[in-house]
Amino acid sequence: MTPPLSLDPAHTRILDVDPLIDDPKTRIVVCCGSGGVGKTTTAAALGLRAAERGRKVVVLTIDPARRLAQSMGIDSLDNTPRRVKGIEPVEGAEGGELHAMMLDMKRTFDEIVEAHADGQRAEAILGNPFYQSLSAGFAGTQEYMAMEKLGQLRARDEWDLIVVDTPPSRSALDFLDAPKRLGSFLDGKLIRILMAPAKVGGRAGMKFLNVGMSMMTGALGKLLGGQLLRDVQTFVAAMDTMFGGFRTRADATYKLLQAPGTAFLVVAAPERDALREAAYFVERLAAEDMPLAGLVLNRVHGSGAAQLSAERALAAAENLDERGIVDQEAGNVELRTPEEAAPTDDTTTTATAPQATAATTTPAAPPAPAPTDQLTAALLRLHAERMQLLAREQRTRDRFAALHPEVAVTEVGALPGDVHDLAGLRTIGDRLAAGSDPAGAV
Repeated sequence: MTPPLSLDPAHTRILDVDPLIDDPKTRIVVCCGSGGVGKTTTAAALGLRAAERGRKVVVLTIDPARRLAQSMGIDSLDNTPRRVKGIEPVEGAEGGELHAMMLDMKRTFDEIVEAHADGQRAEAILGNPFYQSLSAGFAGTQEYMAMEKLGQLRARDEWDLIVVDTPPSRSALDFLDAPKRLGSFLDGKLIRILMAPAKVGGRAGMKFLNVGMSMMTGALGKLLGGQLLRDVQTFVAAMDTMFGGFRTRADATYKLLQAPGTAFLVVAAPERDALREAAYFVERLAAEDMPLAGLVLNRVHGSGAAQLSAERALAAAENLDERGIVDQEAGNVELRTPEEAAPTDDTTTTATAPQATAATTTPAAPPAPAPTDQLTAALLRLHAERMQLLAREQRTRDRFAALHPEVAVTEVGALPGDVHDLAGLRTIGDRLAAGSDPAGAV
């Protein structure tokens, strides 16, 4: 079945996915969008398609869900890229590989510390209670560590293409904000205050702390607790030599996202809220000079009977229902018993008068519609609901296209079930490449 309502190439730019992933200049594809729209599946399908077309690909997911590993036949994903088996290269494509990994936020932070601090300092940082809390789930840490991991993967120059699956909802934009937020944090007044005692050093530093900042630390001590404040100060002192490296790498990764070799794909469902979020992403990417490749409109529904409108289907269903409401007295012999249909004389009429009187005083219930009529009417109503859904999806797509005519769009027809293996990912990849004709939508 094919959708009755699809993108109009005359008024909408069509996103051609294959040239994008085939281009050797494309080194990073970032999939972003609101939650529940299929970013993880889209990222995996793009990675698989690129690998089977001859590129060496790694897919980095930040979503904690295990669907990516399951669909690729891997027991689990961790912070180390794992090669996916079962790749089937297309004709003429050679050397393609697919690897997948899931961001381990704490492990990535530990790796940074171990790589940029000497053994004693690294041990002090890793054992610091404040660092352990920060690296395990401090707000914004996941997004920054994703940036770090992306920078690490790109610096290794081991893969032709890196496909990134971002966190859901607007936290996906934290992926963009993380470097700037980190720089602001490291340059902030609080950090400079906490670093001041360590910079002065020794007893002089403690004297400076006790005299020059007693009011500040007293307030912080009440707010954070004395032990936590000491942990933070110890952490900042140990991390002091690493802060410059954080800033440098954060700036470099941000510029990498703005580079021509990066492509952002906004993923959305054909629903009002999801496309509103998509519009927000598009506008934000433009404001940040991030290269937007286009919009993936996912899970678009279709029908194989587009010529039958919702109105006509409902009218036909009502006509079938009305066929069951019939008059049993005049001319409906087929609905009467043999005794009722047979001619009678006066004697018979007299003898059966009591029964006839009873029959006339108790109206007969109308018969139920035939089973085939009931089934047909139900199917017609289901079809009407589907056509109404398609009309709503079309209106939301038209609204987005009117607001952002510059954005190229590809549609992915909805599948009847979840994707749970490589075959399902190939199907999604085929539909991604189909552009405005997502055949097979349900």
